[in-house]
Amino acid sequence: MVDEDVKKIVREKYGMIAKTGGSCCGDFQPCFGSDVWEAMRKIGYSEEELRGISMDAILGLGCGNPVVFALLREGETVLDLGCGAGIDCFVAAKRVGASGRVIGVDMAPEMLEKARENARRGGFGNVEFRLGEIESLPVEDCSVDVIISNCVINLSPYKERVFREAFRVLKPGGRLVISDTVLLKELPENVKRRVDAYIGCIAGALEKQEYLETIKKAGFQDVRVIMEALFPVENVIRDLDLIREARESVASITVWAVKPRQSVQQEAA
Repeated sequence: MVDEDVKKIVREKYGMIAKTGGSCCGDFQPCFGSDVWEAMRKIGYSEEELRGISMDAILGLGCGNPVVFALLREGETVLDLGCGAGIDCFVAAKRVGASGRVIGVDMAPEMLEKARENARRGGFGNVEFRLGEIESLPVEDCSVDVIISNCVINLSPYKERVFREAFRVLKPGGRLVISDTVLLKELPENVKRRVDAYIGCIAGALEKQEYLETIKKAGFQDVRVIMEALFPVENVIRDLDLIREARESVASITVWAVKPRQSVQQEAA
């Protein structure tokens, strides 16, 4: 698949998920089982965090809980890359309070329609949603305190652009806290070529060290993995032979990084 075809497929599939429910995993079932609430607890969400949030916002699309590690403070501005139906935006909104602000960006209009309705239902007046691509964010330079993202960047064929954009919109000293999938070892070719494996957050993933180096190349410092677990490939691909080949190849990680307060040029001056 060429890169633009990948983006078109992802947009269409996630638009379908917004309309029908389910998730990115095979047959549009939640990635961690049929009980979405239990699935959310398994990847790090508490009942308190989810209280007051519409069930329509909880699609089982994530592979972690970046908000819990983001150390959000009241009054901060948070940006969610690939916000989906808004679950992480709403969890973040509770933490930053009425004086704070949360911006969700997604390229699927159907997802944004659902997210805006979920915000209305939950009374989240400090959350807004913008249509856009994470490789070209509709956000001003140096305007947000924290960026979060949950199992989305692996879907982009232009990951270097994503991290450069994240660096651009963060304030100096701002934090990047993202959950995503990475490869621990190379996938078999017949898995790499599967559309369901790409949509299911496997085939588009980078090797773990390459992923971390890509973040560093964008200018971030203090880049480190703060959570890691094997990703259940059996929930994405159904072929038993392929599952055996791909098992223990994919991990879900949560990464912390910081935009330096001064550039190298400024420090030299």
